[in-house]
Amino acid sequence: MKKLLLILPMLFLCNFAHGASYRAALVADMDSGKVLYSENANVANYPASLTKIMTLYLTFNALEHGRLHLDDYLIVSNAAAAAEPVKLGLPAGSKIKVEDAIKAVAVHSANDVARVLAENLKGGKEGNFASLMTQVATEIGLSNTNFENSSGLPDDDHLSTARDIALLSIAVYKHFPQYWKYFGIKNWNYNGQTYTNGNRLLVSYPGCDGMKTGFTTKSKYSLVATAQRDGHHLIAVVLGANDKDVRASVATSLLNRGFKMLETGATPIALNTNTTPVANYVAKPMNENNPLAKYTTGKNNNTNLASGASGVQFGAFSSRDAALRQVKNVEHSLGVTPTIEMASGGLYRVRVNNIAESVAQSLRNAATAAGIDSYVFH
Repeated sequence: MKKLLLILPMLFLCNFAHGASYRAALVADMDSGKVLYSENANVANYPASLTKIMTLYLTFNALEHGRLHLDDYLIVSNAAAAAEPVKLGLPAGSKIKVEDAIKAVAVHSANDVARVLAENLKGGKEGNFASLMTQVATEIGLSNTNFENSSGLPDDDHLSTARDIALLSIAVYKHFPQYWKYFGIKNWNYNGQTYTNGNRLLVSYPGCDGMKTGFTTKSKYSLVATAQRDGHHLIAVVLGANDKDVRASVATSLLNRGFKMLETGATPIALNTNTTPVANYVAKPMNENNPLAKYTTGKNNNTNLASGASGVQFGAFSSRDAALRQVKNVEHSLGVTPTIEMASGGLYRVRVNNIAESVAQSLRNAATAAGIDSYVFH
């Protein structure tokens, strides 16, 4: 994805409605994916530690499918121990529990621990994990993102956009709701030391429940913040702010503006960017080349789907009634019949299991085209 470098000069030519104190911004409804207000949301930026949202997404995926467990221990390599600058300072050869590793990344943004997760999840090589990050990014609809490492340390080819970061964050929220709590931890104690979350809005903004900060010299200061109010759940993304005060104040203004727009029914506003809703960002129309097309009409055609080791999840719900409604929605829209499975935290997952990967990918594309959130698992 070297071609993304061609977009980089745009980073330094942006003039925003609120001045030149940040590079890109966006506020969206997390449930519908509707973008309410955005500025340069499709312009390439360095994501810095917002990268770790994907590192944790893949960690949650491994937990979900039994490749990791929260009480497992991970070994710290020499390379991980040498990671700089923000770190726990774990010595090479030491171990850290998976749940502590998640908290270290979510709260303290520890680069050494991000690398520990990457190496343990992908054969001991961070480069292999970065390739997987980019592959999964493409699968869930991030069309302008390329990862070169697990932490967001500076690399000219390590790029994303405000819209992609919003989509990734929403994917974490929808695909792994049982792990969302880690992004809302304000303080974390480990080995006798207390680490404070850099997301100021967790303290200052009523209803804020996550999510992640980022900084490098090239990226400047970035923030993803989410908040709930009056039955709505919003996400604000700020990239390239001049300092911590700016990113916090801009995120606060974005959330306030978003909630007000929902209250008044105001028309979405997009400045200097394309206006594709996050929820429809990866929508692809059905056509005769789609291997699932012949299965998208009629009642319960699961028996016609090629078998394999993949599957598709259409959400996790807090009640069985909500899960049943999603089953009916999938049946009506896609002509396949998912099952309901119990998951940790009392959640009900809606899934189609044991199908070929090509069919799973096609089913995901068809679901997206029908406005149904989904993801492929293996």
